[in-house]
Amino acid sequence: MSHRILLVEDDEHIRTSLRLAFEDEGYEVGEAASGEEALESIGQEPADVVLLDLMLPGIDGFDCCRQLRRTSSVPIIMVTARTDTHDVVAGLEAGADDYVTKPVVTKELAARIRALLRRARNAGDEPEEYTFGDIEIAPEEGIVRRDGVEIHCTRTEFRLLCELAANPGKVLSREQLLERVWGYDYFGDGRLVDVHVRRLRTKVEEDPASPRHVVTVRGMGYKLVP
Repeated sequence: MSHRILLVEDDEHIRTSLRLAFEDEGYEVGEAASGEEALESIGQEPADVVLLDLMLPGIDGFDCCRQLRRTSSVPIIMVTARTDTHDVVAGLEAGADDYVTKPVVTKELAARIRALLRRARNAGDEPEEYTFGDIEIAPEEGIVRRDGVEIHCTRTEFRLLCELAANPGKVLSREQLLERVWGYDYFGDGRLVDVHVRRLRTKVEEDPASPRHVVTVRGMGYKLVP
């Protein structure tokens, strides 16, 4: 069965060229020209990946991403003409898993999509449970609990936490995390890791500003302290 991509882009020419390219790759492609259309579409027919432009009429890509994240953990890739660090980080903070900049290199974007789908397919290949401090992780259920209360994590945040928990006390570099969590072995941006670690800390740390468990090792990467 083919995977479904929801392509959210207000420029009809770009939308059509991307749709044709991904249909050639064997994907089913849904289209939306605005954030409102995207939210309506995802409510009617789930997608496996959402490609979301930032500059949209009506609600912009940031707000659309936030609203999607309230109800769905679908992988979201921001597609943007903006390369400013602030905008990239803001998109990731809104809940996107990754971003690409225009003009889009279709082969690179297709590789990122395959990596996200492969990661989702392999998500069940995990031990039964991890525990550290007051945090419990049930990989097969896709659940994280803190003091017995379930907390919501995006799929990427969950995979990142599982990867760190699977290597307690071991420093993992940004490059290693990009490869293991995002599946990117030859491209990727270290900011993806930094922003998702920051988001993760707000959920699993008592004091995110002074983390006890998800710790930065300066110049090297991150590690989980049980």
